[in-house]
Amino acid sequence: MARMPTAVVDVGTGYTKLGFAGNSEPQFIFPSQIAVREQAGVSNNRTYKGVDDLDFFIGDEMPPNYASKWPLRHGIIEDWDLYERFMEQIIFKYLRAEPEDHYFLLTEPPLNPPENREYLAEIMFESFNVPGMYIAVQAVLALAASWTARESGERCLTGTVVDSGDGVTHVIPVAEGYVIGSCIKHIPIAGRDITHFIQNLIKDREFGVPPEQSFEVAKAIKERFCYVCPDIAKEFRKYETDVVKWVKNYTGFNSITKKKFEIDVGHERFMGPEIFFHPEFANPDFTTSISDVVDDVIANCPIDTRRPLYGNIVLSGGSTMFKDFGRRLQRDVNKLINNRIKLSEELSGGKMKAKEMKVEVISHPMQRYAVWFGGSLLGATPEFGTFCRTKLQYEEHGPSICRHNPVFGSMF
Repeated sequence: MARMPTAVVDVGTGYTKLGFAGNSEPQFIFPSQIAVREQAGVSNNRTYKGVDDLDFFIGDEMPPNYASKWPLRHGIIEDWDLYERFMEQIIFKYLRAEPEDHYFLLTEPPLNPPENREYLAEIMFESFNVPGMYIAVQAVLALAASWTARESGERCLTGTVVDSGDGVTHVIPVAEGYVIGSCIKHIPIAGRDITHFIQNLIKDREFGVPPEQSFEVAKAIKERFCYVCPDIAKEFRKYETDVVKWVKNYTGFNSITKKKFEIDVGHERFMGPEIFFHPEFANPDFTTSISDVVDDVIANCPIDTRRPLYGNIVLSGGSTMFKDFGRRLQRDVNKLINNRIKLSEELSGGKMKAKEMKVEVISHPMQRYAVWFGGSLLGATPEFGTFCRTKLQYEEHGPSICRHNPVFGSMF
């Protein structure tokens, strides 16, 4: 009997993506927030008795007089009671699936504690009685998603993943499907910081934007007009010489008065994403550009992995979708390497000639949902079931079986 399609659930710190394996896009995307009714005099400000389970909403459904809770912090699950009820809504209300009929592919951040995998296994096998599950590292799935931009012979699970979402950016080196945990670095610049930066630029210059809508307007400008420029000084000159060509117009409506307002969008178009490469514009406490961080991460990895890590830098997440982001990152990393090679040749008096290093940044159509799409790709393969931890294994050995999951490298 043929197996029902695998359910792929990617619960992120900011947004949750879910759907069935074999599809190119997730069926549902919503914030990973939970609305619970606050009650005085109850432990932890919540109760779980009787029909209180019905007073529970997730994503964008939050009604008034409810408190917003986030079960994850920096990708790590913190509140397991809320997470279990969150999964209940996902399975029965959104996927509309019988959990006993589907294998589940769940995602986890790098350096997720092994105890968390055990708790997750207990919830899925005990509460939902799933026949099998696999917990995949998000960076490995992002690498798999980049295979759409490569020939079949070039596909591998070694590369550097630059994952930038709404809340945080990570640079994660992966060798043969295994994350090199000691070399992971995080950058406190992501999509929300770009939106706040654009919001401040608009506040200083434009007076027609309603204050309560300024964040939404800045977000719309970021998603519609922003791009990465090769040289910030030349870009300023371009806007000064040809205003009509480069300055765009944004039209919105005041949510209270219902009147139309218009603003000009100029330098914000390239200044927003520029904070990835000049973080000091937005965050005076952090001044290292994303290209320096990528170079530093790979340079700290074992020496025999560095060439393949430079040759397969994969972009993942919505904040890497800016036009020419990959091209700028590739140019800057190349420049850092070439300067280092040139310096080593000078120090050796020309006696040592380093072999040229190939740097390649992979942009592909599935960047925005790279982690989920990688899970969809792998969950749809015939061999996926053999890599899952099954209910029978769980009953025989306990939750410790999910402390380690085999990698997918041998499948391709």
